[in-house]
Amino acid sequence: MARRTTVARAAASTAAGAIVCRPVTPARWPDLVRLFGPRGACAGCWCMWSRLSAAEFERGKGERNRRALKRLVDAGGPVGLLAYVDGEPAGWCAVAPREQYARLARSRVLAPVDERPAWSVPCFFVGRAHRGRGVGRALLAAAVAFARGRGAARVEGYPLDPRGKRIADVWAWFGLASTFEAAGFREVARRSPTRPIMRRELRPARRTASASAVAGPRRTPLPRARHG
Repeated sequence: MARRTTVARAAASTAAGAIVCRPVTPARWPDLVRLFGPRGACAGCWCMWSRLSAAEFERGKGERNRRALKRLVDAGGPVGLLAYVDGEPAGWCAVAPREQYARLARSRVLAPVDERPAWSVPCFFVGRAHRGRGVGRALLAAAVAFARGRGAARVEGYPLDPRGKRIADVWAWFGLASTFEAAGFREVARRSPTRPIMRRELRPARRTASASAVAGPRRTPLPRARHG
């Protein structure tokens, strides 16, 4: 119950209505399929780029990547969040412990900065009708809350820094450095002119009243009986 409250509703809205972010689950899988469409978000990716080697990813483009993502969702671990606007799936971001993203570890540009454990937010996808309306910002805020609620000490992102140039929406799936900076992330490394590694250190999630109610009142231990 405490975990549900950490993601709940993102503090954002669009001209159409409030943005609500929820973890993807088997029950919400059809919403993700609907959002990604026949192209699997982009060129058969199905949000598997960060999780696979280049060769594995190329071989899996399309249906194999879709099945791989479905297996992850069915397994019940952290995979990502869906954003809804007026009940319709509007956007997606991946969020999970960094070690789940094998390509990061092998990347010259995106390899871990240090050995401290972190969660990663490596990619975003926002439906065409909802772009430019704050959906990405809402997803990033919700991803931070989601990771914190599961004990993350820090969250990382690997956004693009276009350095004043305009980029096509299709290439913005890493997120933008300005979005991460506005969400409290700070640059910790830059091995490429346009690809900073950004990090946000987290405080532990507060214990909520609802969580306390579920846990029940503390029990005072009974004094030990003395013998003899």
